[in-house]
Amino acid sequence: MSEKFSIAPASGVHVVRAGGAVIGETVRALMLTEHGYEPVIYFPREDAGIEFLDRSETRTNCPHKGEARHFHIAAKSGPITDAAWSYEDPLPGAEAIKGYIAFYAEKATVEAL
Repeated sequence: MSEKFSIAPASGVHVVRAGGAVIGETVRALMLTEHGYEPVIYFPREDAGIEFLDRSETRTNCPHKGEARHFHIAAKSGPITDAAWSYEDPLPGAEAIKGYIAFYAEKATVEAL
């Protein structure tokens, strides 16, 4: 746990949709809440339809969580570039999101059912 953000289990079922398809569904989502940002739902990678995701060359860095690797969604209508990110080796305090993936709200829709 960090003073900059908090990570907690997200209750209920969460679904992610993109390109007209369900990309993933889970009951094991985590919610990361960070001051100044909307809460983000993280899906376990095995529940996030990894077969729809292609690793991107894009990497970004967060001073609190570490380096994020990005992924394109392989949709029937064509690739949705850099639509998701994952911290594969998060910094101390963010270890709970290792093995999880999140989706940009403007590129995919995450719903709580």
